[in-house]
Amino acid sequence: MSELSSDIQYLPGVGPKRAALLKKELELGTLDDLIHFYPFRYIDRSSITPIVSVTPDLAYVQVQGRVVSRNLINIKHLSIIVEDGTGRMEMVFFKGVKWNFDRLVPGSTFLFFGKPQAYNGRINMVHPEVDAPQADPNAKGTLTGVYPSTEKLKTAGVTGKTMCKLQRGALALCLPEIQETLPDYILQKYGLPPLVWALQNIHFPSDAGALAAATRRLKFEELFYLQLSLLKQKYVRSRASVGLVMPHVGAAFHACYNALPYALTGAQQRVIKEIRADMSSGSQMNRLLQGDVGSGKTMVAVLSCLIAIGNGCQACIMAPTEVLAQQHFANIQKYLAPTGVKCALLTGSTTRKERRPLLEGLADGSIQLVVGTHALIEEPVKYRALGLAVIDEQHRFGVNQRAALWSKGPLMKYDQRSGAWVPVSVSERPAIPLEGAQGGDLSLQHVQPHVLVMTATPIPRTLAMTFYGDLDLSVIDEMPPGRKPVQTMLIGQNRLPAMYRFMRDEIAKGRQVFVVYPMIFINEKMEDVSNVEQGYEDIVKAFPLEEGYKVAIVHGQQSNEQKLFNMKAFVEGRAHILVSTTVIEVGVDVPNASVMVIRSAQRFGLSQLHQLRGRVGRGAEKSYCILVKDPKTGKDAQQRLELMCATEDGFEIAEQDMKMRGPGDLEGTQQSGLPIDLHIASLVRDGAMLDEARNCAQKVLDSDPSLDKPQNAVLQRELRKGKYNIKDYSNIS
Repeated sequence: MSELSSDIQYLPGVGPKRAALLKKELELGTLDDLIHFYPFRYIDRSSITPIVSVTPDLAYVQVQGRVVSRNLINIKHLSIIVEDGTGRMEMVFFKGVKWNFDRLVPGSTFLFFGKPQAYNGRINMVHPEVDAPQADPNAKGTLTGVYPSTEKLKTAGVTGKTMCKLQRGALALCLPEIQETLPDYILQKYGLPPLVWALQNIHFPSDAGALAAATRRLKFEELFYLQLSLLKQKYVRSRASVGLVMPHVGAAFHACYNALPYALTGAQQRVIKEIRADMSSGSQMNRLLQGDVGSGKTMVAVLSCLIAIGNGCQACIMAPTEVLAQQHFANIQKYLAPTGVKCALLTGSTTRKERRPLLEGLADGSIQLVVGTHALIEEPVKYRALGLAVIDEQHRFGVNQRAALWSKGPLMKYDQRSGAWVPVSVSERPAIPLEGAQGGDLSLQHVQPHVLVMTATPIPRTLAMTFYGDLDLSVIDEMPPGRKPVQTMLIGQNRLPAMYRFMRDEIAKGRQVFVVYPMIFINEKMEDVSNVEQGYEDIVKAFPLEEGYKVAIVHGQQSNEQKLFNMKAFVEGRAHILVSTTVIEVGVDVPNASVMVIRSAQRFGLSQLHQLRGRVGRGAEKSYCILVKDPKTGKDAQQRLELMCATEDGFEIAEQDMKMRGPGDLEGTQQSGLPIDLHIASLVRDGAMLDEARNCAQKVLDSDPSLDKPQNAVLQRELRKGKYNIKDYSNIS
């Protein structure tokens, strides 16, 4: 067995107990895992700080001092006083008390390394690392790595010093069998050092220059293989997928386009051209359409559907909620008025009586466009020739749900006269054997529809390239002319009476108001956080029915019938105020609503706040978003809320949101919440390198799509290991 695959427990200094802890806390099971577990920062252990210069605001410092006295306060508390000629300071130990008492005898000199702090008017260090002067010649004059850790590891004695010793032992065993993972031509082109050298210098850098070179090499490799894996998937899929060729635009498209009461933005026109090129290419389209709230994605979706319809196919638009499906249907009906295209709505609420002719119309092709919820993928639904599937708010649907929709694609036969695949009619299907998919009049192939995935949640470009790296990406980065900005303001709870007066003024003008809460019921652990249950009572008291105010409430624990009834009351203008949780984050279009109030706003993430704000500002009137913070609002939350007031740019907000997200449970974690574990690269900080790595991967595949050339054998070997396979966020075919 190779050293790399050896269980970590057999490394000197580990053993079964520590191995179990390292596995549980850091997912380190083998020596290979360990040597690819990198420091998250480095400390210069070559310098010694005079005690007189040590202050609590410094990070980590190293002092060399002579032990003056030792005081065993109790069996769990040891105080050591040291001096260096410039001053004195205290070293405090709560663990390893007896061992340190016996070791740190008065008159002896040691190096103490740790974080200084102030306590009872003097400077001390708690649990400093202790070494004899120049005890470790390897550490002399070098940068020392600090590794991610947890409280459980520290309590069990797995300190930073321990981790360095383990890494040194693992490297001594493993480096002789490390294989290079990048071809020579890539190393030379990008000036990257060999892998063995990079691993040695990422853990124990000889100097700052060596650390920078090792870091760049390992980051580039990680990002390169991530993008190579995604682009290769995309290449394989595009070759394997037969796409419905849609060369025509069609009369319905022109009729709709010419009847629009406004001009499309340049961004909308650009995206439609990209979609049209995909649909006429002969390969299945798999495109992600990003666009901020109100940027006009629905219009792009409708025109894309009309291209499919103009080529003799059907289209569907699948929404995550019934309310959104109904609103899409109502708006799309207006757009389709001049086209003669027959459109239908299919949701869970569609009655049995309505459903029968609808299903017949989809099966015989007389219904050309259908809007709906997950009801579109239910077993009884058959399409004659589904050519385009549009998925709105893709993250709300599971992979299995989407796969069920792709299976609704048409059965096609190859027509030799036209040289194209054409849909097989329902009446033909029983008579034609399902054999052979390679040429001939009767050869059949199940063709998946073109796919357009839409999201109103702006995704930072680096994340989009990773989450959706095997999709083509379109971005609507331009807002329609005339759309008024939403004025956003931040207030404390002391301003609630003034806010209520403002709400009354807006309602008096004929407007409507959203009031959103983070929780449904009061939570004992967060009693100071606003909740819908109490909030509804407060709003009803402030806006009583006897004064003519009508208040609706919507939250996740209501039945679908209750939610739909109350939401409909607000959408149709019968309720002045809608009190809700974030169930209205996606899919409520009420142009008459001019005020969005978000209570306990510090409890929401930036992207969520932006989505909620997007529920207003959809009409002709000036709109407002009022963020109400609680008294116990932290510094980071205050920063988020102030950013919301400063910009309406969803992409800027998404970038900042990614930068502000916490590091997770581990001290020093590089990245959290991503579809792949990045050991050293960061999608937040390494955007330029991600571009460089993606361009390199693209060039490799352009010249050798199957990676069959001898110089690319190493790439094949690394991809087969599967460690660069990401969770499938875009598995839509």
